[in-house]
Amino acid sequence: MYTLKLKEGSARRGEFATVHGTFQTPCFMNVGTAAAIKGGISSVDLKGLKTQVELCNTYHLHVRPGDRIIREMGGLHKFMNWDKPILTDSGGFQVFSLAKLRKIKEEGVYFNSHVDGRRIFMGPEESMQIQSNLGSTIAMAFDECVENPAEHEYSRRSCERTTRWLIRCKEEMERLNSLHDTINPHQLLFGINQGCTYEDLRIAHMEEIAKLDLDGYAVGGLAVGEPTEVMYHILDVVVPVMPEHKIRYLMGVGTPSNIIEAVARGIDLFDCVMPSRNARHATIFTWSGIMHATNKCYETDPRPLDTECDCPTCRNFSRAYIRHLFKADEQLAGRLAVQHNLYFYNTLMEKIRDALDSGSFASFREKYSVRLSQKVSDT
Repeated sequence: MYTLKLKEGSARRGEFATVHGTFQTPCFMNVGTAAAIKGGISSVDLKGLKTQVELCNTYHLHVRPGDRIIREMGGLHKFMNWDKPILTDSGGFQVFSLAKLRKIKEEGVYFNSHVDGRRIFMGPEESMQIQSNLGSTIAMAFDECVENPAEHEYSRRSCERTTRWLIRCKEEMERLNSLHDTINPHQLLFGINQGCTYEDLRIAHMEEIAKLDLDGYAVGGLAVGEPTEVMYHILDVVVPVMPEHKIRYLMGVGTPSNIIEAVARGIDLFDCVMPSRNARHATIFTWSGIMHATNKCYETDPRPLDTECDCPTCRNFSRAYIRHLFKADEQLAGRLAVQHNLYFYNTLMEKIRDALDSGSFASFREKYSVRLSQKVSDT
């Protein structure tokens, strides 16, 4: 259940209560697609990195090791040793992005596994059943992810199909939650708004799915190649139509600047692989901007990655050492960098919440939105 505590302009400060604990919003979810964050970060590490919510993926866990195996192990929380909230993505995006051969029908999608090529079918009921086996805190509805750009007419039909699928997801989740042996009978369901970059489709689809009174609502299908200003414009259009007292989730976003700008437009929840993926390639987020840890200028630099950061990496290791690890192709390089970036993102959200609490978010946005998107000046 979402509680709206206060607002500054359109920016919202709230909290979301679940069976696995309450988390504060705005919030960034750390992405552990296959029940692990790439870069050697365990669930034990995450608690020291200020993580509130972990995100895992239905498709990947269904393919490997299999959702029935995870169910036998007591569910995803026990399997990965994480006692805080977990959100599972429905698998829809992966079906449409990874599957080379797929066929969309009203009942669902037929496709080939990207791992072994075996034929798989996934529809609304199957996605809900897999997520129920995983026992996640929050399940995402199964939707059709349309490529951008797409024709208006196809996008319109896709929105209508996604709405029909959402109704089926809700009915199936209610059935699954009522079973005596369900791992998490309090599993929550979020619906997903689609409509590409068409204002009329976004608004109409949001108005339609809002009638279903779900536990939360997400904006999907953005940050997939369209210009940043287009994404912001769609948020300006669709967020005011989203239910005021439901949590609002922008899927797959994004950079620190994207997050600040989306919070300013009324978004509460985020996820993105960027902090961990970029870290593994030596791209580091700092309070002075973006740095590349392999640059020659850090060869004998004794300072931490970020002089304003107190993460485990910055407390213990120098830029010179981390540059050496990357150059030597040591796995520790990725681990230390991922630790830092995740801590940075979670601290960013903490600072955003503090700014909202003190009524100073506008000045925080003015100070950091542009700065965090630029390269550091000492390279």
